[in-house]
Amino acid sequence: MTLDHDRPYFNQSIAACRRAGGIGGRRCARNRRLRQASQPHATRENVEVRLETAAQAIALLDAQFPWLRGAERRTSR
Repeated sequence: MTLDHDRPYFNQSIAACRRAGGIGGRRCARNRRLRQASQPHATRENVEVRLETAAQAIALLDAQFPWLRGAERRTSR
């Protein structure tokens, strides 16, 4: 026996709840497809890939925040 409060729409049958959930799922998928179709696609030519090493990132942070200089080093106990 299931309690009425186990279903989100407890005044409907289980079949009606499944139908409502299916409709919502289809609407969500349709909206996601429309949203993705309206956004411009990124191509290989207009995407700039910038890779930086850990040392370069640390140097950049040290330049921006001099009071944190050396914070990446472990201290001995």
